[in-house]
Amino acid sequence: MVFSVSEWPDCTRLAALHGAAFGYAADAEDAERWERVLKRSLCWVTAHVDGALVGFVNVAWDGGQHAFLLDTAVHPDFGRRGIGTRLVREAAQAAAARGAGWLHVDYEPPLEGFYRSCGFGDTRAGLLKLR
Repeated sequence: MVFSVSEWPDCTRLAALHGAAFGYAADAEDAERWERVLKRSLCWVTAHVDGALVGFVNVAWDGGQHAFLLDTAVHPDFGRRGIGTRLVREAAQAAAARGAGWLHVDYEPPLEGFYRSCGFGDTRAGLLKLR
């Protein structure tokens, strides 16, 4: 298992990984979106097994102290092996090294145990649905 910080991935493979992890069929438009996203990110972490991309997490930021963990994804064939936890920990270290003072994450209830095990605590937040 090889973990890398901000090493540019093949965005077609990244789109396919994200699609597999979140249950949709990725296409060329998804790969183009990842190109745009990564150009604006503070950092990201990838996980590879024998050269195959099997995990990813992105860290967006506000340009200051606040970083935001997004798109934590592990290929379903590699789940429950600690890859997601390691991705999040590597992302937190990388964000701190780049000057972030806080790392935020939003998640749905089934993922609460995972993010708590990664060290995240409760905080009040608001959400406005735009579409």
